[in-house]
Amino acid sequence: MKAIVVDEPGGPEQLKLRDVPEPELGRSRVLVSVKAAALNRADLLQRRGVYDPPPGASSILGLECAGVVTQLGDGVRSVKVGDRVMALLSGGGYAERVVIHERMAIPIPHSMSFAEAAAVPEAFLTAFEALFERAQLETGQTVLINGAAGGVGSAAVQLARGHGARVIAIAGNGDKLAKVKELGADLLINHKLQDFEAVIQELGWPVDVVLDSVGAAYWPKHARLLTNNGRLIVLGLLGGAKVEVDFSVLLRKQLQLVGIVMRSRDLTNKILMTQRFISETLPLFEQGQLRPVVDTIFPLEAAAAAHERMEQNANIGKIVLAVAD
Repeated sequence: MKAIVVDEPGGPEQLKLRDVPEPELGRSRVLVSVKAAALNRADLLQRRGVYDPPPGASSILGLECAGVVTQLGDGVRSVKVGDRVMALLSGGGYAERVVIHERMAIPIPHSMSFAEAAAVPEAFLTAFEALFERAQLETGQTVLINGAAGGVGSAAVQLARGHGARVIAIAGNGDKLAKVKELGADLLINHKLQDFEAVIQELGWPVDVVLDSVGAAYWPKHARLLTNNGRLIVLGLLGGAKVEVDFSVLLRKQLQLVGIVMRSRDLTNKILMTQRFISETLPLFEQGQLRPVVDTIFPLEAAAAAHERMEQNANIGKIVLAVAD
């Protein structure tokens, strides 16, 4: 089968379309013919050689995909050949075929395209876990979302608004802010033109939860903005990984500092998350209350161009690779 491989660690030019061995079908596993796969920043890190896949995972890039089930392994009961499914992956999405556990297969709503479906698993499962499992966001509380126009950010805006929370959305240009306003954000801040801390303090809004994709660079601002018992959920490190932390602030304000990563979790944990998503969140897509935000669709062989767009931080929502039949 064809897949995108990394010739050697480096820039987007290292991504090449090659023939690779077929994935092996095991018990309780299903073979999926991939129709679309979405990009994540973890893909960029792996391409650069600084984020290895977990033990046993495919070395092929790609942490989420959508496609059609074409073959069943022994013991499969919950999925059948021909089913349209999307899935969270530990790797392997940038390929014509991938093998997943049957309990990781998420049915694709009838109204959703493969490109839209590929943009759902990583973004919405991460956002749901961050907001409700870790941050315990409550109706009426305020959440600040950095990178609100990205995949996880745009998912979090929708989920938080649907839960009755007030949303402060931070992004880097007017087009991105216009999109998150459309998704329901209450306060829009362009971090390139405004000091988001000053704006929020002037309004006097208490911040209960911060979803942070920046990391070290914004720690001081987030610590000052969070109210007592506030929760800082770290999802990414675009602004660095190391910072001096004044623990007296955590103690005085009783803050919670939580990090989230999906890829390295064990299969049992991922199955539980997936099944909870199917029962609690998937119906909201079918009812039109949630929708994935797709930025651009590139053919699989143009993965390098797709990576370049993500590295430029030009995307609003998810960048998707379309896999030809």
